[in-house]
Amino acid sequence: MLQHLRHAEIMRRVRLSGATSVRDLARQLGVSPSTIRRDLEVLDRDGTLRRVRGGALAEVDADHSMPFAEVAALDERDKEAVADRAAQVVRDGDVVLLDIGTTTMRLARRLRGRRVTVVTSSLAVLDVLRADPAVELLLLGGMLRRPYHSLVGVLTEEALGQVCADRVFLGASGVRPDGQLVDTTLAEVPLKRAMIAAAGQVVLLVDRQKFPGTGALRVCGPEDIDMIVTNEGADETTLRNCAAAGAEVLLA
Repeated sequence: MLQHLRHAEIMRRVRLSGATSVRDLARQLGVSPSTIRRDLEVLDRDGTLRRVRGGALAEVDADHSMPFAEVAALDERDKEAVADRAAQVVRDGDVVLLDIGTTTMRLARRLRGRRVTVVTSSLAVLDVLRADPAVELLLLGGMLRRPYHSLVGVLTEEALGQVCADRVFLGASGVRPDGQLVDTTLAEVPLKRAMIAAAGQVVLLVDRQKFPGTGALRVCGPEDIDMIVTNEGADETTLRNCAAAGAEVLLA
């Protein structure tokens, strides 16, 4: 990969996650850690990101620098495979909570024509399912977060208190090696926790790039996750720690 293309991809990934490590970037881009370190030094000097020990931080809010369409374009094949596998978990008649995110949007596409009830705060999921007469669709209210096509805030949290779902399909910025689920967006963390509380089964829906992942805000521990749907090639140590805490792991 040419240097300018690599720099652009580094910025996309750092802005998406908020923070990331040299090791993760090297693995994701297929280059050596020393190459990534040199790249980060250049980007830090340019003021594009902030270099920290072991990795880098985004200088701006990822929501504003990474529009939903750009996030959706990252790791498309992995996300499609995860959505395919997750759709097999859904049974006719289920009430499912769909978190915001580009992978849950893909799962929504696979629920078209299914006799299920979908509850969501994702406008992307709404767009996918709004015209489908087979799906009962419940949209949670709240304040519009335009860059990520979602509704957030106290109204959304209050609405979730009235929901009793069979399972929630949850997204995240990453899973730490010890199995802690983390995120980068403050407004989303309480909603994810409320979704966990509202569902009988918690299914983590993340592609392999999130293992191990990064994020400054803790959502929950591995003991709160019932099932993980991800790709072959996800970090084995992280998955083992999640499985040891009781999560069933399904690989796409």
